[in-house]
Amino acid sequence: MNALTNSTATPAEAPKFTPASLVTNALLGTADLCSVCRASRATIYVWISSGLMVPAIKLGSKSSAYPASEVNAILAARIAGKSDDEIRALVVQLTEARKHCA
Repeated sequence: MNALTNSTATPAEAPKFTPASLVTNALLGTADLCSVCRASRATIYVWISSGLMVPAIKLGSKSSAYPASEVNAILAARIAGKSDDEIRALVVQLTEARKHCA
């Protein structure tokens, strides 16, 4: 019996959170991006050069990251079945929007 609920049911497993769900402006490293997108590092770079993924933001001379909100927007477009041309247009919008952040 579960002492907190007076129930014999086993408690459900706690939901797993992504960095983006915990911090709205989370930044993902390349390894995190590969994990989230289920793609290799080489594939990520091909997507970037093809305009299908946002380029990284430089954080320092040897550090860069990808905004989780932008990655989530691209993944949502993929899930919605958007074409590569539509995703390229989204990537352009997202990278242009960076200029207006403050």
